[in-house]
Amino acid sequence: MLTDEVWHRANKTRLAPLSTIYYFDQLIDHENPSLGTFKQRYWFNYQQYEPGGPIILMNGGEEDASAFTGYLDNQTITGVMADKFNGAVIVYEHRFFGESNPYPDLSVKSFRVHTLQQSLDDLEHFAKNVKLPMPGGDQVAAPGKAPWIHVGGSYPGALTSFVMHNKPGLFYAGYASSAVVQALADFWGYFEPIREHMPQNCSADIQAVITHVDSVLASGDAAQIRTLKDAFGLADLQHNDDFAAERTFAAADVNMRAVMSPLQSWQDLQPTSGPGGIFYGLCDSLEVDGAGRSAGPQGWGLQHALSAWGAYTKSRVAAQCGKTDIESCLSTYDTVNPFWTNTTVNNWSRSWQWLLCTQFGFWFDGAPKDTPTLVSRTLTPAYSQRQCVNYFPEAFNKSAPVNFLTALDVNVKYGGWNVTTERIVFLNGERDPWREATVAAKGVSNKGTDMQPHLLADGFHVSDMLMADGQVSAAIGQVQQQALQYIGKWLADWKPSA
Repeated sequence: MLTDEVWHRANKTRLAPLSTIYYFDQLIDHENPSLGTFKQRYWFNYQQYEPGGPIILMNGGEEDASAFTGYLDNQTITGVMADKFNGAVIVYEHRFFGESNPYPDLSVKSFRVHTLQQSLDDLEHFAKNVKLPMPGGDQVAAPGKAPWIHVGGSYPGALTSFVMHNKPGLFYAGYASSAVVQALADFWGYFEPIREHMPQNCSADIQAVITHVDSVLASGDAAQIRTLKDAFGLADLQHNDDFAAERTFAAADVNMRAVMSPLQSWQDLQPTSGPGGIFYGLCDSLEVDGAGRSAGPQGWGLQHALSAWGAYTKSRVAAQCGKTDIESCLSTYDTVNPFWTNTTVNNWSRSWQWLLCTQFGFWFDGAPKDTPTLVSRTLTPAYSQRQCVNYFPEAFNKSAPVNFLTALDVNVKYGGWNVTTERIVFLNGERDPWREATVAAKGVSNKGTDMQPHLLADGFHVSDMLMADGQVSAAIGQVQQQALQYIGKWLADWKPSA
């Protein structure tokens, strides 16, 4: 919890509580300013600031930014930057997330201005025009009056790269953690770091079960398919792709998206994570027998794993679906389900899905044939594309629909893996499931330079953003310090301009 006791380091004056919300009048449509403005939220801390110090903007990205106010203090990389370089920190809320909404609903009509370019234009308008709530706060506009640093992790990390590529000079430097800079429609690579770094026995048994599942589903034998589904408590789930997806995505995925599946919960792991999490709960269910013995590296084999995973899933689905029938609970084919049609604001899932459907893709699916896979190959990008229609039928069912995917356009326009922007540091983790969409992806030719360093540690997703992870992992701590050294060197060269 943020303290109300905040004092300026140098002059000892008491400042506003860090939980204070500030508002900026942001343009609804940068292509048509006559449409007016909306209230964009931000949070601010200048307790370390001294004139000439950097303005550090932490972008909240695809979530309610009130969840990121911890980035105002020195438990996080942004707070440490402020402390080290005498800077001020902004936590900034992205349009159509949290309470920063240009329109009062999340309809397709409103989403006409929910584009990547509009979000980058927001950053420009904010950095050039905001009057920050501190003495001299109207004299630090970007780009010439103060060095601004854009910081983000995951999608906001990609925004660091995108805005510096699209608007050269606006941000003097950037810190991009787990930055998913390469839009990918067919994103089977999400599961590769998981497969590589999870317990070997668990990986072997999951692959064995998935191979069996795909064989049965491909057979077309209705009796065998029903018997297989019944082993997981899903005999009444009508569509095979929904059944395959339940191996990957959350139970009650349609109605309770916030509940992570075991595989996806890998994304929540950090070096500070202890035992007992969702991911290792699945592996323990598969690899520890009734006598408490653990399987060797090859696992227990198909029959044990199938039975154990089935029992685990039955319990999980029962807890999530309760008395709701399985088809109503898990089917993605019920297009009148309120999950698809709810357009109330502060619904991060809907706002994010719009960006996935129209800009990025990032659709999780099975690996190509002859490549080991943790995920059923029954799942293809078409499974996610169909859900785009469920969410946004007005956009995708008309004669001139929004393109399903403009990933190639995004990569060309904003640089993708091949961005050449200088004074941006990319930090990634070997165990990050999003690694293959970052500059640390296997086979990427851009290896970085001294002006665009690429730093890799043993972390998970955005591990380097939290100082505690650097205390647990020496490798993460090292890249954090390296990044700070690069930024310090660049700041030493900054000079104001007219």
